[in-house]
Amino acid sequence: MGTVVGFRLAIAAIFLLAASHAPAQEPSKQSLDRQYQSAVTDFSAGRFSQAVAKLEPLLPYATRSFEVHELIGLSYASLSETQKAEAHLKLAVQIAPNSVPARTNFGTLLLQEGKVALAAEQFRYALQLDPESYDANHNLAEIYIRQGKLAAAHPLLAKAQSVNPASYGNGYNLALTDYMLGKLDDALSMAKSMLAIHNTAELHNLIGHIEEKDGRFVEAANAYEIAAHLNPSEDNLFDWGSEMLLHRTYDPAIEIFETAAERYPKSPRMQIGLGLANYFRGKYDEAVKALLRAIDLDPADPRAYMFLARAYDSSPTEADNVIERFKRYVDLKPNDARAQYYYAMSLWKGKRSGNAGADLTKVMDLLKSAIALDDNLADAHLELGDLYSGQHQYEKAIPQYVRALELDANLSDAHYRLGTSYVHLGKKEEAQKEFAIYQKLRTEHLAKLEKERDEIKQFVYSESGGDAASRNTQSGVENP
Repeated sequence: MGTVVGFRLAIAAIFLLAASHAPAQEPSKQSLDRQYQSAVTDFSAGRFSQAVAKLEPLLPYATRSFEVHELIGLSYASLSETQKAEAHLKLAVQIAPNSVPARTNFGTLLLQEGKVALAAEQFRYALQLDPESYDANHNLAEIYIRQGKLAAAHPLLAKAQSVNPASYGNGYNLALTDYMLGKLDDALSMAKSMLAIHNTAELHNLIGHIEEKDGRFVEAANAYEIAAHLNPSEDNLFDWGSEMLLHRTYDPAIEIFETAAERYPKSPRMQIGLGLANYFRGKYDEAVKALLRAIDLDPADPRAYMFLARAYDSSPTEADNVIERFKRYVDLKPNDARAQYYYAMSLWKGKRSGNAGADLTKVMDLLKSAIALDDNLADAHLELGDLYSGQHQYEKAIPQYVRALELDANLSDAHYRLGTSYVHLGKKEEAQKEFAIYQKLRTEHLAKLEKERDEIKQFVYSESGGDAASRNTQSGVENP
């Protein structure tokens, strides 16, 4: 952003012409100069209202003064009076169209007003006027970043960094852009070079993202840990805990998420992270409790219900509370097939655990409703088949198992149960075929583990925006 440097040198010329045409009773050139300079002093000291009060009386005597319109425009902008600021900064550009600072100031204000295209136009003019200008390169790059045009932003950020290697904000954005463009070595080199300027948590966090994307787990975990210690923000703690969770170091993940949940008790994602860490560590009761807390914090988040259904299947604790949450989810989203499915399974789980209040007819109705809403829900077909099978209705069970396997041929339980149903109907050949497939699938444990890791990764990335960009992009365009 432009500054008041150089204003005093132009004062005599500004007011000499005005004073030469002024009536004798009007202020002298010297008094106008003094008032202007006093306004400059007020502006520099942050006394923007006082600056405006001194500049407004000068306007009739300097209608074509770039300096006066520029300074009063900056003062109005600092007071958030954007309409007045825009009028004066626009006039300053018209008076001095070849001024890079004028273009920069006007463009920055337009950007703050959300007029991105007009702001970009001013920044492009500034770049044409001075291709070596740090501000011109950096500010136009910021526009491109906002528009998602990272490839266009990159050379401008690189040019700005060559002009001013000590610029932390530009350097950070250059490293982030390299990361998002897949230039991981360049991103890491730039991020580490920025650490010599500012040892910040966000830089370590970015380094963690870079190392993770490049497959260096230990380095990523260390970077996230440093970021969390430097600034134990919700994002930094989440990223640190998630890194441990992604790579199955569950005990440290539990400890981190417990600490984070205490610090941020209203954060649903911290409770989900804690629930997942406990679940995969085999602490199912603790997992259920954490996921119930997550649901209470954000009843509309479908992920918490998905993980709660899995944890509850391994732990019958909190039955009444779990059933009540799934019922509430159905009420909240009556047209959601999974909501119907989860509610059905929570009721059926209660029945299998000796809960006399369970109603298998209701369970069946909910499963049928889920399938009616989404016939591609393999789990619902599988469970409906089990329900029929439990009632010895094997002719009805078999089509459900077949449909489940059409949707997911790797459902080992579906092959086994389909085989069992064939046995009951005397179809031995078909049964043996299904049992053979079942045995083969049971040996493929790695695929299941990888599927679990992918589910964790989906949760982690959905919370962090897939990368650091969703929350860490520096706003390098300074305020007017």
